[in-house]
Amino acid sequence: MFEELKNNAAGNFFLLAGPCVIEGEEMALRIAEKIVGVTERLQIPYIFKGSYRKANRSRLDSFKGIGDEKALKILKKVHDTFGVPTVTDIHAAEEAAMAAEYVDVLQIPAFLCRQTDLLVAAAKTGKVVNIKKGQFLSPQAMRFAADKVVEAGNRKVMLTERGTTFGYQDLVVDYRGIPEMQQFGFPVILDVTHSLQQPNQTSGVTGGMPRLIETIAKAGIAVGADGLFIETHEDPSVAKSDGANMLKLEHLEELLEKLVRIRMAIR
Repeated sequence: MFEELKNNAAGNFFLLAGPCVIEGEEMALRIAEKIVGVTERLQIPYIFKGSYRKANRSRLDSFKGIGDEKALKILKKVHDTFGVPTVTDIHAAEEAAMAAEYVDVLQIPAFLCRQTDLLVAAAKTGKVVNIKKGQFLSPQAMRFAADKVVEAGNRKVMLTERGTTFGYQDLVVDYRGIPEMQQFGFPVILDVTHSLQQPNQTSGVTGGMPRLIETIAKAGIAVGADGLFIETHEDPSVAKSDGANMLKLEHLEELLEKLVRIRMAIR
């Protein structure tokens, strides 16, 4: 799977998409079924995304998950039902081996991208490791995060741009970072929806600007991102996590059609 994504430079971009967090089996399967149908038609390589647990929350009463094993089993069911790889976040070194039993890609959250023990543990599972760039790091600094995984014996690395802290309550995307990180020799993904977060709101609930999803995604494809990361939900207004910056599922197909045309034009 990883080699296919890495060697797909002349083909289409690939997509990591799904809900922010696994809220239940039926919901996950419905979302996966919809996205699989669209991506197969558009010939977009697809990885289903869903966090089995949310560890980085602003408030103690924020939703964290339905239970680790239960959510991981749902991710495995998505894989088995639709034949697509899956990706989930891990937050501590001891979680790596557990999550690797159920998913194909282990994702390192942006705030944790410098955590050596976490990166090494993910590497040693032999799974693909997707490292999100910290909001506080330059693109060049991500070489060292990738090197930790490689030096631990795993060259299956992907890097994800997800915006850079701008003031206290906003993020900006520096699109120069995409080709900068591609120079390291790994696929580079643009996390469209998290780039539109507005963190540190006084309510303790992260805000967002979903109206700009299409703008950010188009720009990412135009500068040559290898893949896109998009969180999507049937009804973001009732999503249990990150609803403020998610794409409504019914809008995904039209967006992907536009992005495929851009990809074809630049290729």
